This record gives sequence, structure tokens and C-alpha cells, in this order.
Amino acid sequence: MPAPLTRQQISDAVGPLGWRLILGVVVTHVRVTSVAAAAEAATCAVSVPGVDGHLTLDLNADRVVLRLHTLVTGSVTGYDLRLARTITDTLAARDLRTEAGDAAAVPQAIEIAIDALDIALIRPFWQAVTGYVDEPCPPDLPDGALLDPLRRGPAIWFQQMDEPRPQRNRLHLDVDVPPEQAASRIDAALAAGGTLLADDAAPAFWVLADPEGNEACVCTWQGRD
Repeated sequence: MPAPLTRQQISDAVGPLGWRLILGVVVTHVRVTSVAAAAEAATCAVSVPGVDGHLTLDLNADRVVLRLHTLVTGSVTGYDLRLARTITDTLAARDLRTEAGDAAAVPQAIEIAIDALDIALIRPFWQAVTGYVDEPCPPDLPDGALLDPLRRGPAIWFQQMDEPRPQRNRLHLDVDVPPEQAASRIDAALAAGGTLLADDAAPAFWVLADPEGNEACVCTWQGRD
């Protein structure tokens, strides 16, 4: 069995094609001018042999969002990288470009992290109330994370607490973006009244807080291999 790909290897392979690695999935946007054009672009992408079990997509009036990873393992494999190139070439033959988003929408994923003293006790509640499923999770998420079965909503994971922390919020957002988008996202949060609490783990993540102390992390794949 081949060794798992590093995040750097994945990013190096798909970056020039207009795809970006976001939370264990490679993502690209294809700009279109209508829903009908989005459907045509999607049909073109799914015409590539072997995409079942690897490709998921969302159709919008101005773009198609394509995502690739191996569903049964929850990771990006060499096969996914080959699919990314083939899909990119197939779309290009129709004058459609794979791009890393634009000013209107960049590739990103949201995580919700919940601090807990007893993860096994509270996890069933969150799975029941969200309808989320147990599926192989991206390698950047800890064991026990919960996923939206259609990948519409944010991933939910649980952070072990050693003792109660009433002085801190116990739920925070992680926002995963391409590395080149991290600085502008942080700058925008600071300009909006936020505070940078910690950057010692950068570029894996930066910890920020709103004016009342509620926390969010801006995350990238870098610094995790």
C-alpha cells in the first residue's frame, strides 16, 4: 500500500490546476453564467470515468464547486490527484476553468469545536440533534468528529477538557481557508474589532477573539505534516 500523501505533496500537485486543499478535500470553483450553464459544467465533470466515490459538487447560478477526496478513507489519494487533472483538462476542452475562488467566494470549510469534560457523554446528543454521521474524517480532524452526510454544514469535533473552564467559551469556530487567504481573513477580523490571541501554532492556525472574547481560529493545511 502506498504511503499517505503529505499535505504539501497534495497542494503542490493541485495548486497549479486551480484546486486548493481544504480540510482533507481538494476544492475548485468553475465560474458560469447561469444555473443551466452550471448543470452543463457539472455534467462535463461527472463524465470523467471513475469519479463515483470521489467527486461531490454544488451547483450555483454563478459557479460550480467541485470537491475531490476518497470517501471511504476520508483522505486525498493519488487517484484523486489524477482525477483532478483529468477533470481540469476535460473542463478546459469546453472553455471552462478550474479556479481557487474569487473575491465573491473563496474555498473554505467551517469546523465547530466543542470543549467537553466527557466527550462520550455529550457526543451522542450532538449526533442526534444534527443528524450527522460517523464517516471517515479528514486527517486534520480528531477521532470522533461528526460530519454532515451531504457536506453542507460544518464539521463538529470535540476537544477534551481537564477541568471546567467557566471563564472561557466552550465552543469556537475553526475557519479553514487556502494559505494565501489566511492573512487577509485575519486582517479583516482584526479590522472588525477582533483581537489576535495567539499565533504560536501558525500557519496551522491563528486564534482570534471578538470584542466579547468569543473565539475563532483561522486555519490552513500548512504546518501539519
